[in-house]
Amino acid sequence: MKLPLLLSLLLTCTHGLAQNQQLVVLGVAQDAGYPQIGATQEFAAVELGQRARQKVVSLGVVDEQAGQKFLFEATPDLPAQLYALNEFWPTPGTLPTGIFLTHGHIGHYTGLMYLGREASGASAVPVYAMPRMAGFLATNAPWSQLLTLKNIQLRALTAGQPITLNKQLKVTPFLVPHRDEFTETVGFEIQGAHKKAVFIPDIDKWSKWPQSLPDVVQHADYVLLDATFYRNGELPRDMAEVPHPFVEETIKLLQNLPAAQRAKVYFIHFNHTNPLLNPASSERAEVLRQGFRVAEEDLVLGL
Repeated sequence: MKLPLLLSLLLTCTHGLAQNQQLVVLGVAQDAGYPQIGATQEFAAVELGQRARQKVVSLGVVDEQAGQKFLFEATPDLPAQLYALNEFWPTPGTLPTGIFLTHGHIGHYTGLMYLGREASGASAVPVYAMPRMAGFLATNAPWSQLLTLKNIQLRALTAGQPITLNKQLKVTPFLVPHRDEFTETVGFEIQGAHKKAVFIPDIDKWSKWPQSLPDVVQHADYVLLDATFYRNGELPRDMAEVPHPFVEETIKLLQNLPAAQRAKVYFIHFNHTNPLLNPASSERAEVLRQGFRVAEEDLVLGL
């Protein structure tokens, strides 16, 4: 077991939870990862050991008692993320019990290609998807070949309806506004035996969502939120073309919550321009000073 994982488990155990269910952060970057294509200085910084390579946003959920492990998102980094999940909890089978997809942007589903005949040649891995997402996979090559060859098996999701995975674990999708060119977009509520996590890696703006984000935070134990951009102006183009809630906006929306509530919030899904990716940045120090958290690979949260 990796040392960061062991430390996270020890910290979680101090809160008195029976550790048979864990949520593991397997990646924190936006769809294109870090360093991002064409970013010469970022590649140089990684090669020199000045910055760490970051995998695309993904979560793993392990239920040791039920003998199950699930992936949330199928990213381009899926092989390394599955390896990390299997290192965390070794099982006879290396493939997950199931994969949950939020939407059809490249960082969130293209890792399914590794289940095909050119790679693992998987057999009927359950892939949980909303109707448009499932239709997209079924009617577009090469994804449709995964179904033809029975590498994957689509499982239908309906917004607001929980999927019961076992006696102590269920997942509920909910719609969020996003650039839905090909598919709808959802977040997930992950309810374990003791704790509830909410995962929203992509959303346009909180004001477009009919839910109250402060209420969502108050009724969950961990809330992993879209932090693609820290502030306006990070891109050399009109950022309205790629709307996301700026971290500054999310902090302002949640700043009046009590400290214990703010501590539930983990920012995740960082674009390569986001200073929160840099552990030494003043922006990261400010986020932590205000009582929020920054998600990192190998973070373990007990469910």
